[in-house]
Amino acid sequence: MTGRQKLALAVLLGAQFMLAADFSILTVSLPVVGDSLGFSLDQLQWITTGFALPAAGFTLLFGRIADLAGRRKIFLLGIGLLAAGSLLGGVAQSPGVLLTARVIQGTATAISVPSALALLTTTFPEGPLRRRALGLNGALLGGGFSAGAVLGGALTELFSWRWSFLINVPVAVLVLIGTLAVLPEGRARTRTRLDVPGAAAVTAGLLALVFGITRAGEDGWADAQVYAWLAAAAVLLVAFWFIELRSATPLVPVRVLKRRTVRLGNFGGFASIAMTTATSFSTTLYMQKVLDFPAFTTGVVIGLPGLLTVLGGTIAPRLLGRIGPPAVLALSLVVQAVGYGLLLLLGDTSTTGVLLVLLALSVGFFGHAYSLVSYMVSATSGLPDEEQGLATGLTTMSMQIAITLGIPVISAVIAARASALDGRSAADAMLGGVHAGVAVLSAFLLLSALIVWLFLGRGRAAAEAEAGA
Repeated sequence: MTGRQKLALAVLLGAQFMLAADFSILTVSLPVVGDSLGFSLDQLQWITTGFALPAAGFTLLFGRIADLAGRRKIFLLGIGLLAAGSLLGGVAQSPGVLLTARVIQGTATAISVPSALALLTTTFPEGPLRRRALGLNGALLGGGFSAGAVLGGALTELFSWRWSFLINVPVAVLVLIGTLAVLPEGRARTRTRLDVPGAAAVTAGLLALVFGITRAGEDGWADAQVYAWLAAAAVLLVAFWFIELRSATPLVPVRVLKRRTVRLGNFGGFASIAMTTATSFSTTLYMQKVLDFPAFTTGVVIGLPGLLTVLGGTIAPRLLGRIGPPAVLALSLVVQAVGYGLLLLLGDTSTTGVLLVLLALSVGFFGHAYSLVSYMVSATSGLPDEEQGLATGLTTMSMQIAITLGIPVISAVIAARASALDGRSAADAMLGGVHAGVAVLSAFLLLSALIVWLFLGRGRAAAEAEAGA
């Protein structure tokens, strides 16, 4: 890497770490925030939902806008908006103001993440340098998710939950200064109009999808409104497909969606992120509802294995270069399934339980780091620079939907199993529910690994053999 590339990488990785930590930094302190501002129990989940809706709904739109209007310009807009939303959240005195801040933060994430990734993939040409940069990016993403839980708990314990917001402000200012100093502007070579009908359909469809999934997490999958929202999402997303087929300047060219690497790379990343998020949720329930540990201790136990995510991300490019992204992605999903599957051995003994959680998460998070890197490489390879904002918008969208979907689905499994064991003590019923959730998520990871290997790994090998012949 040149000196300028190293500086650019430092700025972009710093931004990605901050944005990743922002996803999880409030998780541990949610009850404290609710008590401080007067949120009722049923309103508390809106602190998370207010962030998730715009973060997932707008990411594809802003990824494409970054291609057309200029990636650095859009990235600066997102980071500035994140600083403003964080400052507003830090000084909020009412639920309404805090929720407004969370919506601003979620929108800022939808703007910043795809443009940051597009700046990264266009700064480093496809090949070893890009794999190395994406490896470090994966390490910081995984580390940021884990660090957010620990940092949020520490800031709440030592100072105030408000610092979970306010800490973003000085970091965002440093990122803004670094971006202006070292990152060049980047945009598509030819100027085209934005596909407004396609943008409206996909944004509304994604918002309806995320809202429906969130309602399922709150009210259960038996709620009729859940299926109404999911049906609306399906109609809008199908409409988006047909709009793109007929558009002269599509938001997402159908040929991109048909690419095997784009489809299956994003599927593998979705599976890894959704089930890792669900595993963190499951272990949180186990630590607090079965072992009766406080939130801060839970955050530390779950956060410590995140250090292996950083390690895995830094060494992943070496394996990618040897056996290729499809094989690494499939292998990483298997490693996660085995690691998280160790949680099936959990019991009601504190010492054994904590050690088993640390071991299971260490193995699983290590595999998760490899999947983050390999899915980013797979889903962005083979596309020209002018479509990198689109490609990274798709990867970010997969990430956001995975984060939103993983917990409600596995939560429903846990709740159903715990309800079936209502004759036992609350702790035993919860333990049975956690076992059921872990079994389902591990099975899904194994199935996903098989799909990735059969349709992405073998497809790539066949294409290479054909090209060689």
